[in-house]
Amino acid sequence: MTQCSKLAHTEGPDWMPADCIVVVPALNEEKYISHCIESLLHQGISEFPVIVADGGSTDRTQGIVADIMKREPRVRFIKIPGSQACAVNAVARQTGEGVKWLIRADAHAVYPAHFVEALIAAARQTRASTVVVPMRTIGHDCFQRAAAAAQNSRLGNGGALHRLGTSSRFVDHGHHALFELEHFRRVGGYDETTGNEDFELDHRSREAGGTVWLAAEASIDYIPRDSFWALGRQYFRHGEARAQTIVKLTIIRRTLFPKVRQILPVVVLGFYVVGIGLSPWVPVAMLLPAGHLMTCLFWGAFLGLRERDLCSAASGICAAVMHLAWAIGLCAGLARHIKTHRAEILHLSK
Repeated sequence: MTQCSKLAHTEGPDWMPADCIVVVPALNEEKYISHCIESLLHQGISEFPVIVADGGSTDRTQGIVADIMKREPRVRFIKIPGSQACAVNAVARQTGEGVKWLIRADAHAVYPAHFVEALIAAARQTRASTVVVPMRTIGHDCFQRAAAAAQNSRLGNGGALHRLGTSSRFVDHGHHALFELEHFRRVGGYDETTGNEDFELDHRSREAGGTVWLAAEASIDYIPRDSFWALGRQYFRHGEARAQTIVKLTIIRRTLFPKVRQILPVVVLGFYVVGIGLSPWVPVAMLLPAGHLMTCLFWGAFLGLRERDLCSAASGICAAVMHLAWAIGLCAGLARHIKTHRAEILHLSK
């Protein structure tokens, strides 16, 4: 657990003793932070603090949290410049003895009233070191409904269990919700040098004897990005972050290999590169990218008809953006990280 930043400022009374604490990493979340915090305050159990760890917001996020703190003593605010991994690690370091579980909540999500209770119950029953949850995307405006339909479908999520999981089970990876704090500290917390910190931690945790439990009964609602640019940028970063993990775990350590659903977007990107590149001489080559685009459009139209929502019918376009942005990010990340670790990779190949 690297010290990427120090706890710069804390607002609110001393953290109250509790079995668990909830940390909400936030950065410019003025549209969503209020709904997130309110949902966490109205749980079946209430003896826990909610720590908003702000990474340097320049919008109204801090003011909104300050207003909530005036009427709700359980809410705390800390300034911790850096990534979400930095924020969670900082709270884990700050937390005193007696706290058994650390719960991570995303500011872009709204939590059901039984969320915290269900996580703790699952941790107690399974003795899992990490509890993850399914994530269902919901949209408010037309674009978000299209993005949500794409992210909730197999075309958009590739069949990831934390997107489709309807039954509880042990899994390799999922959307992080609860950590056994002692285990989290023992394995070193999040790797603050990677943007794929959740996947990397799950792999490292399992190598250290930990287990990951998917609690289907604690499904959450996630709010997607609100424009093509924001959606594409998000998936580019996801792909770029996964590249770092691939270099570290696949090329260097050779302990984990990518799944088929993670390779397919790169194949699709290849269709576009080959099709567009050869089209001046071999026009029929455009059938490659056209095939992918038409598949996405027809899939989106099917989803729109099934949900009787014209906006959801545009989900195919969102899926195409997600596929291409993720693949471009992955390729760019692989090029960068392979170059960075070239000496180490060449040494291993000898």
